[in-house]
Amino acid sequence: MIKILLRSAILFCLLASAQTLWAQTDSVTVKHSTVKILTDQQYNAYLSGDDINNLAYVATLYRYPYPDQVLKYKTHLKLSAQQITKLNEINSTLKMKKTEVGLSIVQNERVIDSLFRTRKINEATIVFYTNRYGLYQGEYRGALLIAGYNTRKVLNPVQLTQYNELLNHN
Repeated sequence: MIKILLRSAILFCLLASAQTLWAQTDSVTVKHSTVKILTDQQYNAYLSGDDINNLAYVATLYRYPYPDQVLKYKTHLKLSAQQITKLNEINSTLKMKKTEVGLSIVQNERVIDSLFRTRKINEATIVFYTNRYGLYQGEYRGALLIAGYNTRKVLNPVQLTQYNELLNHN
């Protein structure tokens, strides 16, 4: 049991290193999934940080905007230089977190795929890797919701009203 977990940990570290190098050198084009259990759509969404599972629905439902959306209307909303700087910081943090977590999910799925394919899976490793997946999803959702919350705090009530009116017209 310990040998399997140790091998899995070593395999995961090796894959993490290879994936990091690959992610740094690959282009932005659509990639075919290198993980058999992930569709091309899922694979690309995880690597680019797209919210394909609509984990941020609660924030958008209750009008907590995202920094990139607000920045599109910076002139119309008359954002100050300080607000723009703060929104860029929030956006930068969100992008970094989304791609970091997405890469972790892909790596985790790659290990699960490998363990099943090689028939080296057992209940303990299933529990271990599915719990990790849950942690990654929670971390991803938290990053999305925090970004919406912090973006809303940057805007004043007039800007929030104007932003919501812009959304209703588009």
